[in-house]
Amino acid sequence: MVIHESAEDYLESILIIQEQSGQVRSIDVVNKLGYSKPSVSIAMKKLRESGFITMGGDGTILLTDSGLEIASRIYRRHKILTRLFERMGVSPEQAAIDACKVEHDLSEETFTRICSYVEEAPPQEHTP
Repeated sequence: MVIHESAEDYLESILIIQEQSGQVRSIDVVNKLGYSKPSVSIAMKKLRESGFITMGGDGTILLTDSGLEIASRIYRRHKILTRLFERMGVSPEQAAIDACKVEHDLSEETFTRICSYVEEAPPQEHTP
């Protein structure tokens, strides 16, 4: 199944918010991503129709199994890439920004190699 980068970003954000505060509402996604309320509302409808989320009667957003699988995969990529960039001497803030840009586009082969490198290599001290 092909899923667009924007949908991956939404699902990843829902997972992060859920981990941080226990429940997710559309306004939380608006605040995290900085998108307009109408844009988030449209995206939530599409994610619901695609079977990636469900909406509770109280407005909470819940990831389905397939939504959680995608969100977890992208979030893992984000964390691993952030660690790699930080080890290279990139500031934590910039490392997270750059990880967001790269996490969707890497091949599985390259990502697997990065995982091996990050998990095997000890952290290095870098001077700018």
